[in-house]
Amino acid sequence: MSNLSLFQQFAPKVPETFKEGNNAVIYTRVSSADQEDNTSLSSQKKYCDNFAEKRGLNIVGYFGGTYESAKTDDRKEFNRMLTFLKRTKNINYVIVYSYERFSRSGINGASIANDLLKKHGVITLAVTQELDPTTPSGAFQQNILFLFGQMDNELRRDKVVTGMKELLLKGHWVWAAPRGYTDLNKGKATERNLVVNDEGKVLKKAFEWKAYKSTPNAEISRKLKTLGVNISEKRLNNLFTNPFYCGLISSKMLPGQIIEGRHEALVSRDLFLLVNNIRQENRVHGFVHNKDNENLPLKIFTRCDKCGNPMTGYLVKKKGIYYYKCRTKGCRVNKSAKSMHEMFQNLVSTFHIDKDEQEVIKLVLSEQMNVFFKTKSEETKKLKTQKSEVQKKLDAIEERFVIGEIDRSLYDKFKPKFEKERIEIEQELNATGNYSSNLNKALNFVTETSSNLLNMWKSLNIDSKKVFQNLLFPEGIFYNHENNQVRTTRVNSFFSLIPELARYTEGYEKRDFVNKDKIPFSVTQQGFEPWTPSLKGTCSTS
Repeated sequence: MSNLSLFQQFAPKVPETFKEGNNAVIYTRVSSADQEDNTSLSSQKKYCDNFAEKRGLNIVGYFGGTYESAKTDDRKEFNRMLTFLKRTKNINYVIVYSYERFSRSGINGASIANDLLKKHGVITLAVTQELDPTTPSGAFQQNILFLFGQMDNELRRDKVVTGMKELLLKGHWVWAAPRGYTDLNKGKATERNLVVNDEGKVLKKAFEWKAYKSTPNAEISRKLKTLGVNISEKRLNNLFTNPFYCGLISSKMLPGQIIEGRHEALVSRDLFLLVNNIRQENRVHGFVHNKDNENLPLKIFTRCDKCGNPMTGYLVKKKGIYYYKCRTKGCRVNKSAKSMHEMFQNLVSTFHIDKDEQEVIKLVLSEQMNVFFKTKSEETKKLKTQKSEVQKKLDAIEERFVIGEIDRSLYDKFKPKFEKERIEIEQELNATGNYSSNLNKALNFVTETSSNLLNMWKSLNIDSKKVFQNLLFPEGIFYNHENNQVRTTRVNSFFSLIPELARYTEGYEKRDFVNKDKIPFSVTQQGFEPWTPSLKGTCSTS
């Protein structure tokens, strides 16, 4: 059979590289807003337009036109262009001012250009570096230019890093002002004046709550939000461990070094160390301050009723007796640890539940808590629905922008609006919380442990005692030296109901009817303190 046309279907397809056409797109970019000369955005566009006109190419789209670093190829406008090229079948060229405008990622940039050519038939051309990438020599030259772009980028980076290290060693902060600070001399690297702003004054309270009250991060985050400062638990941990806030500088650029900073300190160094559980021994008066001594579980948790400051603990070595002491100068409030512990235990005993009262009290507690949780559950469900709807709008506008159904002006107008809505909804969701999921477990724990609170507190280790204390009395306790008494300003709402409930349910059996209308209180949203810490063998509703 001499007619070979029948076998044509078995021949390899002609590579896309060889398709003909004159449609092109132009990509422009700069690394910073102040980049001028021939590499400014307007200059690049002008040269690329002239190049296309001389070549008789038809420009069907412009991409870039913004500030994007090319040291990596994870760029929004760049990737939008690549998506457009791969989805549109009649584009033949990408025109750039120079190959470093296309990419400075070296071999990765070369691979992208090569992929466009071999898989999609799109040739990347540079106005200032004319060559033919479809030939072996042209492709080789193009790869060399991409590699030179990467090398130049690395040299620039090395020069910049060296300069940054020098400034850091002199105590200058070289990055954006950290949260809580304002730079009064913005833009002047060696003349920066970082001062604590209004938000910083609020953040200082977070350090004080952590140091003086051992407040959990989750609760600190909620309290800050009521003061207008939104910060997550994770960010709080970063805040507490960053020595910048006590006037020092540390950086990965200077491993193993701490530098005296030239900025205003937000907190004292003593307070910073206290937050991070660092103590120094003090033997001046014959006693030793201990970090986490098993004999001093109420240290910091107890505050002086006279001045309001937390009380520290120490050991009088000659007597072998532990004491709590107010550290305010001139206050002179001291109390033996043994006596203080007895008063604390008497306070805890008021939340005792007898075994035969557990089920009745748990039933009434459940009724009280469900009123609150029902409202919170409905709010959470509604917010989740709203968040899902906003996310769908975001996904839709992203897709329509990528495929070219809407232009950048519409995209830039609506995307920030939807993102703002989503963030606001997420913040509300974080505020409402999902407390109800473990409510029954929490109530079981509260009623069971309340039948044996004192023994439980005594049996815990020092860390668990601290968690338990703050769980029961979130604001700590106050010691009044004149009256020789301890008091608390707030009790966790799960436990706060117990003394009154125990009084009203006294004598009731499990099967008896309890007239809840006679109980003169109920749990409200305003007074509710959610269960946040957890102990070994306990549950959490957070």
